[in-house]
Amino acid sequence: METIQERLRALREEMRKNKVSALIVPTSDFHDTEYVCDYFGARKYLSGFTGSAGTLVVGLDSAALWTDGRYFIQAASQLENTGIELMKMGMEGVPTIPAYICSILKPEECVAFDGRTVNVGEARRYDRIFRASGLRVESNLDLISPVWPDRPALPHSKTFHYGVEHTGAEMDQKLARVRERLREEGADQIVLTKIDEIAWLYNLRASDIPSFPVALAYSIVFQDGAVLYIDATRLDDESKALFARHGVRVCDYDAIYDEVKTLQGTTWIDPSTINATLVSGIQGERFEQFSPIVKMKAVKNKVELENTREAHLKDGAACTKFMYWLKNGIQKQPMDELSAAAYLQARRKEQEGYLEDSFNTICAYGPNAAMMHYAATPQSFSALEPKGMLLVDSGGHYLEGTTDITRTYVLGPLTGEEKAWFTKALRSHIRLEMAHFLYGCSGLNLDILARGPLWNEDMDYQCGTGHGVGHLLSVHEAPNGFRWRIVPERNDSAVLEEGMIQSNEPGVYEEGKFGIRHENEMVVRKGAKNKYGQFMEFENLTFVPFDRDGIDPSLMMDDEIAWLNAYHRQVYDKISPRLNEEEAAWLQEATKPISK
Repeated sequence: METIQERLRALREEMRKNKVSALIVPTSDFHDTEYVCDYFGARKYLSGFTGSAGTLVVGLDSAALWTDGRYFIQAASQLENTGIELMKMGMEGVPTIPAYICSILKPEECVAFDGRTVNVGEARRYDRIFRASGLRVESNLDLISPVWPDRPALPHSKTFHYGVEHTGAEMDQKLARVRERLREEGADQIVLTKIDEIAWLYNLRASDIPSFPVALAYSIVFQDGAVLYIDATRLDDESKALFARHGVRVCDYDAIYDEVKTLQGTTWIDPSTINATLVSGIQGERFEQFSPIVKMKAVKNKVELENTREAHLKDGAACTKFMYWLKNGIQKQPMDELSAAAYLQARRKEQEGYLEDSFNTICAYGPNAAMMHYAATPQSFSALEPKGMLLVDSGGHYLEGTTDITRTYVLGPLTGEEKAWFTKALRSHIRLEMAHFLYGCSGLNLDILARGPLWNEDMDYQCGTGHGVGHLLSVHEAPNGFRWRIVPERNDSAVLEEGMIQSNEPGVYEEGKFGIRHENEMVVRKGAKNKYGQFMEFENLTFVPFDRDGIDPSLMMDDEIAWLNAYHRQVYDKISPRLNEEEAAWLQEATKPISK
């Protein structure tokens, strides 16, 4: 099998042929998608790093990979002996990608990237910095295909219409809302490239990307029509009939690159997502702003929320059945990270309406859990033992909606340190779930509620506290989130609106020791309104016990204990009817009140 060094050598030969001295290889596809299909796995293919986020820069004599705190431990391991240097984003002394490239190149040398895989905002930043340093920039080169002989094909899954009983709104209603925003901003059309926005707008789902039930497509919405760029042979009959009824023309997937050159008037683009190559073809006036669909999609309607609540009850039953099996079986039968993840998936598959997992399950035992996005493989996994902790971060896509949950399970005796951090991380989770705040707050205002109990101990976690969640779409959704500082590329600092769904997942990660994370999903809702304004709060959506065996009540505040006991009563009331008799009896014990 080819080594990473051999692949990099082949790439460097191609770079020399094209007089390129540095190549930027992002994780993204043509649609600025977080999770990508195999065709767009160039960064993984060239580096061996399998995380979902990262950018590789290959020079003629050096290479480096940038990733965030979720992947520092994993990336360090996977990049070992590849000749690729790990750049820990956000850490002191770590250069930015442009700064690094400027340091290894000389004036007049060329830096290149495929403009289809870089959004125009990022491309402009690159262009400005590189040209100021005297470098040449080439943004229309595909140097990957020539050195990837067995590159997978683009996906071609069949679509299905996602009905109004799940979406709460028909396609024509959504198109009308988009056109109203076009009129408000004086735009004649909008070019849409984010595939979850297109899936939402046209109530269209597919399975092009694992754990992301959408189809690769582009769209342009005009005041008096619309175009969907996708292979028509993929479309289901119901969707085709609806497109014909509502004036949606269907064209080939790649045809948009020629059609944008013919646009007249003012074109709305989202510079944070639209790719640079596509923008280069737009000749007329441009209005540049976040897509209006970002917020429309994030604020769930009543039908979506009712469906989502049911999805979480199904998921809660599956996860509780898993917890029962795990806690009762660890002393009796061999278990490992892979068999545990498979058992959990099997319980989800038993639920009516289950489609697939919403991301690859993170099932991490002991020190493995210190890697936030650890992935067990058939070649590398750990056996479970009746001691320590198992962290399981998982989720499901159901016809009713999308779930995401993390629980840390106690498999046997814990050290005092493990139990203390388990409890403090749970305190962090509870403080945020209990939040009561004025409308106008964003996750930036509330993040301290979760980090506070850990910051008081000089502890932190190198990731956000939570993210938005889509409705049978991406498990990570803009524009809402919890984070203590703005990370521009994340677009997760919006005001929290009623109907937005959030994850809440603080944790503690000690390299070489353990990882702990507690995660529920919540929906933003209105509370009291008075002379001070509109107060807001969170409604919990996730119903699975927190493992009482890891909790030291003496470390908790009285209101936190009261919240936990009330939550566990709800878990029993909502989930026990979905279990068998033995599981329900166990759940009653698992949700007993705690006290100091």
